[in-house]
Amino acid sequence: MDRFELDWERVADEAAAFIRERMAAARRDTCVIGLSGGIDSAVSAFLAVRALGPEKLTAFTLPYRTSSGQSLTDALSVVEALGIAHEIIEITPMVDAYSGLYPDASRLRRANMMARQRMAVLYDQSERLNALVIGTGNLTEDLVGYTTMWGDMACAFNPIGDLYKTQIRRLAAHLGVPEAVRMKPPSADLWQGQTDEDELGFTYEMADRILLLMHDEGLSDEEIAARGFEAETVSRVRARMQASAFKRCMPPVPRLRHLAAPSA
Repeated sequence: MDRFELDWERVADEAAAFIRERMAAARRDTCVIGLSGGIDSAVSAFLAVRALGPEKLTAFTLPYRTSSGQSLTDALSVVEALGIAHEIIEITPMVDAYSGLYPDASRLRRANMMARQRMAVLYDQSERLNALVIGTGNLTEDLVGYTTMWGDMACAFNPIGDLYKTQIRRLAAHLGVPEAVRMKPPSADLWQGQTDEDELGFTYEMADRILLLMHDEGLSDEEIAARGFEAETVSRVRARMQASAFKRCMPPVPRLRHLAAPSA
């Protein structure tokens, strides 16, 4: 039995209904989305158009100077397929204005700055257009912490956040996302030649199969390894999931309001 296979038409309809519900609850009727040229943002865009129509979605492509030209080409193919409004806003001067203060900053710091600057622009545009920001992150990235807090994980709601990357790929095919977008190696495009799977140290396909057993079924590392998975990879996935748990909850606060002042 293929545990990743779903009724994709029902999935698309349910996701579209979810979008309409969230929009109605917020009393908004338009959305903005960061369109990276990758499969996740493309699927979210296709679902938003399915829910609201093309006139209710504005896409933004937010390149940095090291961004791949192919990313823009792929993003534009989604714009053309959907017939949606689109703007390009270069984030290089914004990022460099701050990063120039720290020329020795690590690659990770710079990458996180780019992700957060992109989201700052999207939220400003959402205010300009009286819109909501649509999320574009999948469950695999969320569980292994491959996401930037207050960056790419920020949104008003996320229609694809319950789906593993394997399922995103299948839903994309069902929705008619352009093939070039569906088949390209996943990349946050944070520096030249960067790919998600090189950074993670395992493929999304492998991560999904492990996470299905680990997260959905609650199996131990030993039980998962006994099913034929490399123990080191299982441990790496577990470690990433545990280390990133804080990203998947609201910031904790201490309970203080019950501490009444002493009686006089």
